[in-house]
Amino acid sequence: MRFVFLISLVIITSSLFGQKTDHKLEAAIKKEIAGFNGDIGVYVHHLRKNRTVTINADTVFPTASIVKVPILVGVFDKIARGELKLSQEFVYDTGRVYGGSGLMQFYRDSAKTDLSTMISLMLTYSDNVASIWLQELSGGGVAINRLMDGLGLANTKVNSRTEGRRQIWEKYGWGQTTPREMAQLFTLIRQGKVIDARYSDKMYRYLKNQFYNGRSLSQLPPAVATISKTGSVNEARGEVVLVNAPGGDIVFCILTKNNKDQSWTESNEAEVLTRKIAGLIWNHYEPKHSFTAYPPLD
Repeated sequence: MRFVFLISLVIITSSLFGQKTDHKLEAAIKKEIAGFNGDIGVYVHHLRKNRTVTINADTVFPTASIVKVPILVGVFDKIARGELKLSQEFVYDTGRVYGGSGLMQFYRDSAKTDLSTMISLMLTYSDNVASIWLQELSGGGVAINRLMDGLGLANTKVNSRTEGRRQIWEKYGWGQTTPREMAQLFTLIRQGKVIDARYSDKMYRYLKNQFYNGRSLSQLPPAVATISKTGSVNEARGEVVLVNAPGGDIVFCILTKNNKDQSWTESNEAEVLTRKIAGLIWNHYEPKHSFTAYPPLD
């Protein structure tokens, strides 16, 4: 594990070398977030141009459902070790009902499912029941956190149902990360460096199908491929996106916490701001493919 950590640290350090701040985009984002009623962190990286924007990018924020990306890595680590299979069958029981987002809570008792369906539900519909089950199958938070350490993501952690992390769970909830680290995790998956290229490829494909597409994705042309994950609790909203843009891949992560507006509508302050930032990023880097988004649908 120490060797894996050192290799991952070299990968991340080398990717940071030569990065230049995109001052024009940074100024535009800072202007947009001025006056936000909460705390916000933003990390943007144009991978081909190696230009970045970092605003509170190393501050720890709650992940909410974005924690399901580290859980995904945990599941695929077990698959790579031969301990799980995508076709493997499981039997659901209603004792697993948890509530919140997702469809599995509506399964009938003793319904059969398979690992691939559970992963799809976790990522596409942010299914809480499937996610908690997959966290268990991954070996739990301790095992997943060890994998994050191995990737050099020291602040990206699963807190819920994880030994020794009750106090930090009370502060951050299910998981925690920084804007920079979650964007780096997406980048490592994109580059085939999480486990190996074969498993990264499959993870990438699962991350492409998003039911919750009304934030950043709504500000990007619909024909452009993306991977993404949102996270939402009352006082924190976040999103991580990697865009396969014509001019080169762009990854960005926008996280918030201590939000005054805790509403659950399209007009929520943090969600409106996320859409504005995503639009700024796209139109800044892709002026030849500028895009004006439609207003949200009820």
